[in-house]
Amino acid sequence: MLTAKQYSQIRDELDSCKDPLFFFHDDPDGLCSYLLLYRYKGEGKGVIVKTNPKIDETWLRRVEEYNPDKLFILDIAVVDQDFIDNCKVPIVWIDHHGPYQRDRIRYFNPRSSDAASSPPVSYICYKVVEEDIWISMAGCISDMYMPDFADEFRNKYPGMPPEGVTAREAQFNSGIGRLARILSFMLKGTTSDAMKFARLMHKIKNPSEIMDKETITGDKIMRRFEQVEKEYQELLKEAKSRATEDAVLLYIYPNSRNSFTGDLANELVYNFPEKIIVIGRENGGEFKLSLRSDRHNLPALIETSLTGLQGYGGGHEHAAGAVVKSDDFPRFLENLRKHAL
Repeated sequence: MLTAKQYSQIRDELDSCKDPLFFFHDDPDGLCSYLLLYRYKGEGKGVIVKTNPKIDETWLRRVEEYNPDKLFILDIAVVDQDFIDNCKVPIVWIDHHGPYQRDRIRYFNPRSSDAASSPPVSYICYKVVEEDIWISMAGCISDMYMPDFADEFRNKYPGMPPEGVTAREAQFNSGIGRLARILSFMLKGTTSDAMKFARLMHKIKNPSEIMDKETITGDKIMRRFEQVEKEYQELLKEAKSRATEDAVLLYIYPNSRNSFTGDLANELVYNFPEKIIVIGRENGGEFKLSLRSDRHNLPALIETSLTGLQGYGGGHEHAAGAVVKSDDFPRFLENLRKHAL
């Protein structure tokens, strides 16, 4: 965990700027982190990082375009030193991957002092701003993390989730888990569409506005979710049908569809906890994959399975991603099965 002093330092960084820019990952944890800081500050601009979760020199143009006085990078796994060196504004990077050693940057990562500690960035941001607890709770549950303020949340929103459930159970069998999925599906499609819906969240004061369609804004968000949910359920049904005696549940779906690799992987490992889940799409001569496993250290397993092959990967112990060249993908799967025994 970060210390109280570090939370205070992040808040000071927010308070001391007038026009911040927020780069955030295109998942519920990244979105919720952005919303927590933006709604506290009431100023600034947001940019979704919908490609690989990495900030390199190609992103300098976006900084120059918005001309902020400070840049906050939220829930992005990698920030290149070349980007930092050439960025003309101060950078605050808040993350729970890695950790990495970088110069000329304010870096806040609980894993820097405790590799076993990996609360979501939306947890960290709530500890900084201490408001909008429901937004943070949705981000945490989306990352299968039950925060220490769960009882406080239940007091305000009874039954979301019920007392005594695990974070994984809450993700698939509770109101807050449904809200987390709504936020995830809201970000599907083009970057401009995703950012349009992210901005709608600036106005939402209570989750019931969305879930019960109490306001025009909430109704727009919910109708978007219902549209995407139909597509997701079709893919989920097909993915479940691929389960066999094989230790690996593999499902590759068309690249023309919305990206559901992480969403599908999370739900499938909930339904098939004994298996290694590999979900992906093929594009541009490579497979982009989400992997889940309750029984394996996935970053280590991916690294071993990629030995001698073209690809890369990493992430959390039980939830990770990988990119593998199409020609090497069969060998990667063969290695994955062999090393998982």
